[in-house]
Amino acid sequence: MFNSKFNTLLTVLLIIAIIGIIGLIGYFGYSVLNKYNIDSNAKDAVDAFEGAVGNKNPNPNTNTVMPPVTDNNTVEGDITIGEVPEASTNNSQTSQSPTTYYGYNVIGTISIPKLSIKYPILDKATPKALKVAVAYIDGVGVNDVGNTVIQGHNYKNGLFFSNLNKLSNGDKIYILDANGKQIEYEVYQVFKAEATDTSFYRRDTTGKSEITLSTCTTDYDIRTVVFAKEV
Repeated sequence: MFNSKFNTLLTVLLIIAIIGIIGLIGYFGYSVLNKYNIDSNAKDAVDAFEGAVGNKNPNPNTNTVMPPVTDNNTVEGDITIGEVPEASTNNSQTSQSPTTYYGYNVIGTISIPKLSIKYPILDKATPKALKVAVAYIDGVGVNDVGNTVIQGHNYKNGLFFSNLNKLSNGDKIYILDANGKQIEYEVYQVFKAEATDTSFYRRDTTGKSEITLSTCTTDYDIRTVVFAKEV
């Protein structure tokens, strides 16, 4: 009788273990597929933007218009760690955008070779925009003289700015704007800051273009910040 109960218990535990393994496989499989879909769509948006500004003749007929973002357009299973507060979005380049992506104007593209990422930069850092790309949050505007802040989420599957903490001084970042101008930036500072700290947004850049990249960390109240300046 004891053996019978023991065998039953083992069977139940085995079933639970199998269900757990299947669940984990499904979780990671969905995460990988979702990342692939987002990266693929982002690449299409980048290609459309680069093609439009490369032709030096942006017009509405070349726009890439993606479906509006809804609550279904999420990265399920890839939990965002923390949030960065929204700042004012007064980007003067929005009206010059040759393409749109999920209803947002694409004002540039950002490429970080060390992290093997390349994404469109959207004109507003709203919660919906940050589910599909990185976005402008504050500053003078992409590639303008002064500082421009670009925000991206930190997801468990490596999307967007998840690996921003791996950057170090001397690493390169490339930004292409709506005028077809590409600037090479060089990282000169990587640090942690409180989520409410925006004191460095409007800093003196001594007449050069600078960018600030920002993402959250495992601590809800702390974020990773990267300063880079025009080479």
